[in-house]
Amino acid sequence: MMIRRLVQLFTGLAMYGISLALFIRAGLGLDPWDVFHQGVAGKTGLSIGVVVIILSFLVLLLWIPLRQRPGFGTLCNAVLVGVFADVGLALIPAFSHLGGQIAMLGGAVVLNGIASACYIGARFGPGARDGLMTGLARRTGWSVRLSRTLIEVLVLGAGWLLGGSVGVGTVVYALAIGPLVQLLLPYFMVPAQEPAAAAGTVKAAGPKPADREARPEEPVAAS
Repeated sequence: MMIRRLVQLFTGLAMYGISLALFIRAGLGLDPWDVFHQGVAGKTGLSIGVVVIILSFLVLLLWIPLRQRPGFGTLCNAVLVGVFADVGLALIPAFSHLGGQIAMLGGAVVLNGIASACYIGARFGPGARDGLMTGLARRTGWSVRLSRTLIEVLVLGAGWLLGGSVGVGTVVYALAIGPLVQLLLPYFMVPAQEPAAAAGTVKAAGPKPADREARPEEPVAAS
């Protein structure tokens, strides 16, 4: 089980980074966080992968007042997505033909959805940006949807002002990624293991309402 979880985690993070490269090469707009990453990269001269890594650890600092604790997957996410984004950009050419751009955008959305389901389903902890959203929701009492909307509007606006790419791809991602991850997550969710004694107790006592903390992360695709 542990081997499957590790393989799924690392595969998911690699695919997530490659999907970011595909979004950039499509040239039709990025998701809100990557608009911000691209804007910062353009102003600093750093590669977008390096910016993703740096901002991931800066976002993790915001977990401290929210009393969030990173997991193994959180730290892997913070490093590997940026690494594979730069690898993807080095290998994937840009398309100037609209048909190729649309096909690349569609592939990026699908790959991102599979990647998100993989690393969420591995149960090693959320990404830095996902944890910021869920931590803010828990500490303020706001809904996850409201917390996500506020954060993504903020980073999207900042990224656009910095020169990040906003376009049809931004809209497609916003509309498609949630339903896509929701559809795929059951196929990648690793069953939670319970201690034998606890499992026997539950079985003897009969079914009980599922605890919120035991449920999988809400499908979100921020790296």
